[in-house]
Amino acid sequence: MAAQDLTLDELALDLAPALAEAAAFDGWTEEAVNQAATLRGIDPRVAQLAYPAGAMDMIAAWIASIDAAMEQAFDPEMLAMMPVRERIRALVWFRIEAVEGRLEALRRAMAIMAMPQNAKRSLALGWHSADRMWRMAGDTATDYNHYSKRAILGSIYGATLAVLLDDESEGKTATRAFLDRRIEGVMKFEKTKARWLGGEREHFSVTRFLGRLRYPAR
Repeated sequence: MAAQDLTLDELALDLAPALAEAAAFDGWTEEAVNQAATLRGIDPRVAQLAYPAGAMDMIAAWIASIDAAMEQAFDPEMLAMMPVRERIRALVWFRIEAVEGRLEALRRAMAIMAMPQNAKRSLALGWHSADRMWRMAGDTATDYNHYSKRAILGSIYGATLAVLLDDESEGKTATRAFLDRRIEGVMKFEKTKARWLGGEREHFSVTRFLGRLRYPAR
């Protein structure tokens, strides 16, 4: 489909990679949108309409483009043959490599996302990416594990990006080692939790626990 035939939502996603390139020099600004639009042969005035909320819309589109590229890059059958920790490691590392050549754009994006007024949306974006990774990894949990897994993976991913920004090691070995340690720690935690909740123990219920806090037993 020609760029001029895209909807505004589609256009925002289509321009995102070029926009990230421009953001390394111009920041996540209207000028970066103009640069990306010109490169793609789009009227800059139309391109501006694709990001009504400004920088956060631009950053969200870039994240969405990485989400889409990640889903296209992995064969579900191939992932299913890998241990869970390797699935998660591969998915996170794909995302690391996707931003590695655009570290200045990433640095500026993380600074914007850290602003108090953007905290809620930033958390939602991180949650969404973590959810897509877990779903691709085959997770089907619907209880409190669904939420804890995504919260933990989101924090690991965010921390790994922060390490990447200051990593000067050859081949980003420091970032890879950091990610491996964090994933290993989570796997050990999950095994310990499974033993604690398994067997003859009563399964922990968040709803029941909160209910007891509100209505303590007499």
